[in-house]
Amino acid sequence: MNFQNLVLIFSKPINTFFTQGDSRSIKAKRNILILSIVKGLSILMSLVMLPLTLHYINPTRYGIWLTLTSIIGWFSFFDIGFGNGLRNKFAESVANGDDEKARIYVSTTYAILSIIIAIILVSFLLINPLLDWSKMLNAPSDMNKELSSLVVIVFVFFCVTFILRLINTVLTANQQPAKASIFDLVSNLISLSLIFVLTKTTSGNLIYLGTVFSIAPVLVLGLSSIWFYSNQYKKYAPSFKYVKFRYARDLMTLGLKFFIIQIAAILLYQTNNIIIAQLYGPEQVTPFHVSYRYFGIITMASGIIMLPFWSAFTEAWTKKDLTWIKNTMKKLRSIWSLLIIAVIIMLVFSDFIFKQWIGDEVKVPIRISIVMAVYVIINTWNAIYSYFLNGVGKIKLQLYAGIFAALLNIPFAILLGKYLGIHGIIMATSILALGSAIWSPIQYKKIIEGRAKGIWNK
Repeated sequence: MNFQNLVLIFSKPINTFFTQGDSRSIKAKRNILILSIVKGLSILMSLVMLPLTLHYINPTRYGIWLTLTSIIGWFSFFDIGFGNGLRNKFAESVANGDDEKARIYVSTTYAILSIIIAIILVSFLLINPLLDWSKMLNAPSDMNKELSSLVVIVFVFFCVTFILRLINTVLTANQQPAKASIFDLVSNLISLSLIFVLTKTTSGNLIYLGTVFSIAPVLVLGLSSIWFYSNQYKKYAPSFKYVKFRYARDLMTLGLKFFIIQIAAILLYQTNNIIIAQLYGPEQVTPFHVSYRYFGIITMASGIIMLPFWSAFTEAWTKKDLTWIKNTMKKLRSIWSLLIIAVIIMLVFSDFIFKQWIGDEVKVPIRISIVMAVYVIINTWNAIYSYFLNGVGKIKLQLYAGIFAALLNIPFAILLGKYLGIHGIIMATSILALGSAIWSPIQYKKIIEGRAKGIWNK
C-alpha cells in the first residue's frame, strides 16, 4: 500500500466528519477545528509569554501587574450587556433573513457603547490623580507615580479596544467565532515579539510592559474592523444612518440581564487576585496565576468547543429544532467527561511541569493545584448549560443565582483564605459555583421538554 492510499484512507473519515450533517453542525465542527488550531497556538504563546514576562519583571511586580489588569478588566463589563444583547438579536435577525435589522442593531450598539465608554474615560481621567494605586494594589509606596502613569496608558488603550472588540461579537453571532479568535492570536504574537525585544533592550519596566500589551489589540482589531466592514460584512457595517436608539430597548431588555450576570461573574471569578494581594501580598498572586494559566488550558479547550454553540443554539431555538439541541447537549456532556480525565492527568504531572516551565523562581503548592483542578471541572460543566441558556435567552434564574453567589463570594473567600490559605480562596469560589452545577441541568431539562414555568422559563 503506497503513501497516497494511506492518506486517502485516513483523510476520508475526517472529510466525512466535517462535511456531513446539517449546515449548523457543519459550521460548528469547522469552527471548532479552526479554533483548536488558533487557540492551540495561542496557548503555546501564552506559555512562552508567562516566564518571559516573569523574568523581565520580578514576581512581585508581575503580581502587581496581574492585580491591576484584573481591576481594569472589570470595566469590560460596562457595556451594560449590550454586547451580549447584540449577539442574540443579531443572530435572530440573520436567522430570519432580516439583514437591515441586523445592521440597525450593530450600528445602535456601536453608538451606545461609544457614548458609555467616553463618559467612563473622562470620569476616570478626572478621578485618577486622586487615587493612591500603591495602597489599592498593596504595592511599595514609592511605586505610586509609576503605577498612576501605567494605569492611564492601559486604561486609554482599553477603552479603544472596548469599542473595536464589537467586531468579535458580530462574527461570533454570525457563527464565525474562528475568525474572531485569529485576532487574539495575532495580538498575542505581536505582544510576544515586542516583549522579547524589551527583554533584550531594556530592564524590567511596567510602563513598557503595559504599553506593549495594550497597543497590540488596538492595532489588530482596528485593521480587522476596517477590512471586514469594507468587504464580507459590508451589509452589516455600522453607520450613523442606521443608528436607531428606539432599538436600544430590544438590546437592553435581554442585555441588562446579561450585564447583571457579568457583574456577578466579576465578583465571583475576577476578585481572587485582589483578595490574595491584600491578604498575602502581590508576590503571592503569581503562584495562583501560574496554576490558573496551567489548568486554564482545559478551560480554553472547553471554550473552543463551546464558543460556536451560543449563536447556534439561538438559531436552533428560533427555528424550533429541538432534536438538534438535544443531540448537541448529549455530545457536549460526553466531551466534558474526557476533559475530566485530562484535568486529572495534568494534576498528576503538575509539579514536574511547573518546574520545567517556570523553574525554581515560583513555587506552586500542590493544594492550589488540587483546588484549581476542581474549580475547572465544575466551571466547564456549568459552561455547557450556560451557553444553552444564554443562547435561548432564558437567564433570569441564572441572574438571581449569580447575584446570590457574587454577594457571598468575597466574604466567604476572605474567610476561607484567612483560615486555609490561598487555596481556600479558590475553594470558596468553587463551592459557590456548585449551585449552578445543580440547578442549570434541571432548568435545561424543563425547557427542552416544554415543562418550564415561572422563573424556569424566563
